[in-house]
Amino acid sequence: MTYLYVILALLIGLTGGMWYGWGRGRGQRAVLDDQLQREARAEAERIRTEAETQAQQVRAEAARLREDASRVHQEAEHRQAQAAAQRDAAMLQRDAAIADAQREREGLQADRQDTKRERDELKREIERLNRRAEQLDARGEKLDTLEERLEREHKRLTDQEAGLQERTRAVELKLYEVAGLSQEQAREQILGRLDAELEEEKAIRVKAMQERATADAKRQARHIIAQAIQRSASETSAALSVSVVPIPSDGMKGRIIGREGRNIRAFEALTGVDLIIDDTPEAVILSSFNPVRREVARHVLEALVQDGRIHPSRIEEMVHRAQDDMKAFIHNQGEEAAIEAGVVGIKPGLVQLLGRMYFRTSYGQNVLKHSVQVAHLTGIMAAELGLDVSVARRAGLMHDVGKSIDREIEGTHVDIGVSLARRFGESPEVVDAIAHHHDPENGETLYSVLVAAADAISAARPGARREELESYIKRLEALEHIAVSFPGVQQAYAVQAGREVRVLVQPEKVSDAQATLLAREIASRVEQDMEYPGQVQVTVVRESRAVEIAK
Repeated sequence: MTYLYVILALLIGLTGGMWYGWGRGRGQRAVLDDQLQREARAEAERIRTEAETQAQQVRAEAARLREDASRVHQEAEHRQAQAAAQRDAAMLQRDAAIADAQREREGLQADRQDTKRERDELKREIERLNRRAEQLDARGEKLDTLEERLEREHKRLTDQEAGLQERTRAVELKLYEVAGLSQEQAREQILGRLDAELEEEKAIRVKAMQERATADAKRQARHIIAQAIQRSASETSAALSVSVVPIPSDGMKGRIIGREGRNIRAFEALTGVDLIIDDTPEAVILSSFNPVRREVARHVLEALVQDGRIHPSRIEEMVHRAQDDMKAFIHNQGEEAAIEAGVVGIKPGLVQLLGRMYFRTSYGQNVLKHSVQVAHLTGIMAAELGLDVSVARRAGLMHDVGKSIDREIEGTHVDIGVSLARRFGESPEVVDAIAHHHDPENGETLYSVLVAAADAISAARPGARREELESYIKRLEALEHIAVSFPGVQQAYAVQAGREVRVLVQPEKVSDAQATLLAREIASRVEQDMEYPGQVQVTVVRESRAVEIAK
């Protein structure tokens, strides 16, 4: 029973304990719930605070990232602008390089064309020199043949001389045998010998007097001429009968010719000049023996090519304009020549004629410049001799005035010059100098001698004059022909470009004394029959040989 009570008590105690524990636990749970709520709110507040802090950090980081992105974008735009600028600069450099390459290519093409043109000119010059060499070779062969013939002739003459000497000795022996001569025969023989001796003595005296007079005259002339030459200088000029006019291209030749040749016909009819259009690259040729017309035609053609309008009416207009300009140019040249020569008071018509001599040449020497130089030389020599310098200069300037129109009217330039000087009222001294500047020994005043000397100085100066090959050969042949036409002359050779002729005589027909007279006669004949620049020296060679053979 006790156990039952005990068990019951235990059950009651357990039940009460359970109720007590349940009530106490509920109170503790309420406290715990409040505590947990507070902790949860605190934790939530902390979490909210941390979230706000993190949000602020995120917003700051986002702002920083936005700034970095903006900066990166700006840098990207800047780099893009730089890249665009560099690209533009590269394109400009490329364009400049392309332009430079184009210019260099054009320059190379121009250089190539110039080189080709120079090569063609050099080729033509080589061909001309080859032709000249062939001509010289042919002339050398001719001279060799003449030399061989001269040697044979010399040998023949030597043999003849030996035979004559042998015959002379035989005749002398015969004379010794025939000693008995009659009085008349002896008289004739003596007179013949005297005549021969007197002839030889006369030749010797003439030669001595000539040498003495020549020496004195040369000494005085050298002094005067040297003074004149030392104070004078002039240019060398060349004469041509053609003028070459450059054109920009070969296509211009067709425009110059015109449709059915009407332009070239109008040009030649208005200018009086032949217009030659051939295969010469980028050039046409004007041909005329009248230098004034040729110069007018050259100016007209250059103006037409530059203007580009080429038709008959335009050609006529340009020709009239060029002719007017040429008249003014000729007058200016005459005035400048008169001023340079120191001559005043020349009438306008004569000034115009002087200016025309600018386009006139003589053996390649410009006649106007030659006349100005002659005026200077004549004035210098007149001052040395105490003559009127102004008259001398005037005579020197006017001495070739006839050459200005000698191709337009009949007569020599001397006759034309005398007529012009008288028409324009020049003084008698000037007229006499013009009339006798080629034969001063016939002049009436000393001015003709001075003008002749100055003319020879200006013309004979090396390089001052030249002449064409054909006229040069004809002049040499004429010199040799004149020399061999005299009796006793065996052979003659023109040397030193025609400034000397060497005459070989037969010694049995021409003595030493007669050789002097022969040289004088040949020189006089050359002066009368020939026209030549400068002077011609005549040299007579007489050679005697005695040949004997030792056996």
